Amino acid sequence: MKFAIDAFGGDNAPSAVINGCIEALALNDDFSIILCGDEAKLNEALQGLEYDRSRIEIVHAPEIIGCDEKPTTAVSRKTDSSLVRALRLVADGEADCMISAGSTGAVLAGAIFKLRRIKGIKRPALAPILPTLKGPAMLIDCGANVDSKPEYLVQFAFMGSAYMSSVLGIDSPRVALINNGAEEEKGNELTKAAHHLLKADKSINFVGNCEPRDVMSGDFDVLVCDGFVGNTVLKSIEGTAHAILHMLKDEIRSKKRSQVGALLCRSAFRKLKKRMDYTEYGGAPLLGVNGGVIKAHGSSDAHAFCSAIGQARKLVLGDTVSRIRSCAEAQMDEE
Repeated sequence: MKFAIDAFGGDNAPSAVINGCIEALALNDDFSIILCGDEAKLNEALQGLEYDRSRIEIVHAPEIIGCDEKPTTAVSRKTDSSLVRALRLVADGEADCMISAGSTGAVLAGAIFKLRRIKGIKRPALAPILPTLKGPAMLIDCGANVDSKPEYLVQFAFMGSAYMSSVLGIDSPRVALINNGAEEEKGNELTKAAHHLLKADKSINFVGNCEPRDVMSGDFDVLVCDGFVGNTVLKSIEGTAHAILHMLKDEIRSKKRSQVGALLCRSAFRKLKKRMDYTEYGGAPLLGVNGGVIKAHGSSDAHAFCSAIGQARKLVLGDTVSRIRSCAEAQMDEE
């Protein structure tokens, strides 16, 4: 396997990206890495680091796409950017998956332009993995499609199911539609129509609606929604988790008795922090395009980027893109 890396994407590039790559190489020996970026700067950053030089190569890409640039314009004009060159390697079959912590909009636009959508897929979707009370769950879509149609949500459901089955080994993933009520008749026109279509599709293990308060319950494996709702849910979860951790720290520091109790519970707190830490999950796969794409968090440190590479490895080993392609073909045959 080969992974194309946007070495200059993200807030902490290129140092965090390079260190994350080296960390990932030490964990598994079945892949190599192509770093896309300014060759001189990458060689300078790699000096003094210990790694297997036979497993890292550099593709010179002197341009950088910033998060403040218009995605479609930047992708079309900056053809020698680290992000576009990484996508091109996947499109040309020279790499199996690309990973970037750069501009989300540019990753989406570039993937659609360079890799193209899988035949039959109407809209690709970003799908982060969430920690829940009973294990990981996928949220799809989290922002690629702010406005969606009911049939898009059905495709999100089978793409998410394909990922959870191939990557996480979940047999017959439980699919739920995020809605403002558990009852079938609840929701707006989009969710009512989507519920009807999902219920009728026997290839999907649809278990009904999921109210936002139950997203973290662990009772569902794939949580389907349009990108507007998904992005709101994701940021609400991140903000709530952040606020609770800060409140907990404030309460612990307020009394000596609490500080003693915190020392006794240190191991439990450490495990909780790890379960809620996005750096353990890596990033969000972009599902529905002809090639592997992992969008890492913009503020990824080395460990987060290492986790993103681990996620890319599982996606390729699970042959997820081919599974989604097969599902799309089967859907077209039915239509």
